[in-house]
Amino acid sequence: MNRQCRLSAVVSAAILAAMATFAALALPTAALAKEELPKQTEDGLVLQKGEEAAVLYVRPGVDFSQYKRVAILDCPVAFRKNWDKDHRFGPDRVTPKEMDAIRSWLSAEFLKVFTEELQNKGGYTVVKDAAEDVLVLRPAIIDLDVTAPDTMSAGRSYTLSEGSGAMTLYLELHDSVTGQILARAIDRGVSRGMGRIQWQTSVTNSAEADRILRRWADALRKRLDEAHAVAKATP
Repeated sequence: MNRQCRLSAVVSAAILAAMATFAALALPTAALAKEELPKQTEDGLVLQKGEEAAVLYVRPGVDFSQYKRVAILDCPVAFRKNWDKDHRFGPDRVTPKEMDAIRSWLSAEFLKVFTEELQNKGGYTVVKDAAEDVLVLRPAIIDLDVTAPDTMSAGRSYTLSEGSGAMTLYLELHDSVTGQILARAIDRGVSRGMGRIQWQTSVTNSAEADRILRRWADALRKRLDEAHAVAKATP
């Protein structure tokens, strides 16, 4: 089995588990303080302090400075429960086909934003093959809530609302050769309503989604940069 096939196999076997793990771990703990979360997970990750993510677990002893490149897997997207029922009628009615289009766009935007931040800004080349210096990003966007969807359909009227919505990132970092999980992060991103009621369109929705994605990508890049800086400063 070549390296690219092995990388795909490692990821495919775990992708459904990510959704199940998130439902079991993230949703029940969304309102809990970090002090109430498990200090260590069953797969050996330890809860971290800090503000990079609402929930962050890292495997002890991992040297992230060994990773010079990244492989970004496809990002599945799931709407919040009953979102389709809430947007089945009225001026902001959304069809299953339009929901698929939103999923596809957000998944592609995730890859675009993380590539720009990690590769173009951070110098971490995005690759598809497994290697000792390749870190695998296995993301999922869960509980997507678009407050006022605008799919640009004929006759669609804009909707007044405060903020474009919210979404939750579930991200795992894996070693590309062994497949071992190195870190897990869960974070909720909410659009900036700032107390103002305004028209929500596809433009404002896209801008808010991009802002949230870029914040997540920036946090990961800075974390990797810090690991490399510490390694360089260590004799």
